[in-house]
Amino acid sequence: MLLSLFNAVELGIIYAIMALGVYLSFRVLDFPDLTVDGSFVTGAGVAAISIMAGVPPVLASLFAAAAGFIAGCLTGILHTKGKINALLSGILMMIALYSINLRIMGKPTLSLLNESTIFKQLREVWDKTGIDTFFNGILANLGADRMPSTWSIIFIMLIVTLVIKLLTDYYLKTEVGLALRATGDNQKMIRSLSANTDTLIIAGIGVSNALVAFSGGLIAQHGDFADVNMGIGMIIIGLASVIIGEALFGKKTIARATLAVVGGAIVYRIVVTLALRVDFLDTGDMKLITAILVITALVTPKMMQARREKKRRLEKRAALEAVKTEGA
Repeated sequence: MLLSLFNAVELGIIYAIMALGVYLSFRVLDFPDLTVDGSFVTGAGVAAISIMAGVPPVLASLFAAAAGFIAGCLTGILHTKGKINALLSGILMMIALYSINLRIMGKPTLSLLNESTIFKQLREVWDKTGIDTFFNGILANLGADRMPSTWSIIFIMLIVTLVIKLLTDYYLKTEVGLALRATGDNQKMIRSLSANTDTLIIAGIGVSNALVAFSGGLIAQHGDFADVNMGIGMIIIGLASVIIGEALFGKKTIARATLAVVGGAIVYRIVVTLALRVDFLDTGDMKLITAILVITALVTPKMMQARREKKRRLEKRAALEAVKTEGA
């Protein structure tokens, strides 16, 4: 049980990078970008094929982000220059990327078991520190019977994800970032101030998909494989992370909202892991579990708000009746 939760947190931290990309498109730009399902695989495929060609894993991961950026920019161009509906432009790019990803990878599945990935390199350095022995000793004292094979991934990826989160916060507070947020809120208003909204949308969707593809490249290296179908439903996972995070941690400021997205991705993976341990559920029910989580995260806050408003109205009515009684 403890090992399953550990693995869930580990994956949640990596997927949080993808969720930050989804946050940029859906929340900041108010752009329903379905390119995510394709660009995630693009990142995985580019990273895998680059590593197999002898490119250093870190550089391969950056190549994956660059490929995602190009895919996102193409979606933005379809919408802004081609005047295609935002939702439809994302769907068209997602479909096109399926064939493009097959071209990049050469075959539906690539194995990285015999290749040197970024996580294998990290572990080689990490094992020399003896930190695993220290933390596993703590778990043993707590009664754990199975220990994680390494703590390197969870610690290093936590640092990387937090750095990306802080860079996202900084970017959204710059002049370009503020214009990007304004574009998502009111395009007509920001256009009246002589801002080029087309360029902002293209750049914003590009950065969003760069984060998604970077996460895909890391997931491919984490699982030691890249598959052309591994991106199916990825947009739902990203939305679930955003919605769950906002429901649990709030979104009053940009820094709090991005932190909520990271927390939401981790919580999502933990909930899915716990749900799959139920006897009557299996791995094939993962998409159903995700849908139920998103529905719950969307409906519950509205129900709570409606209940608070009803309570407020009743209190106000009671106060008015009390005033009338005193007057009489």
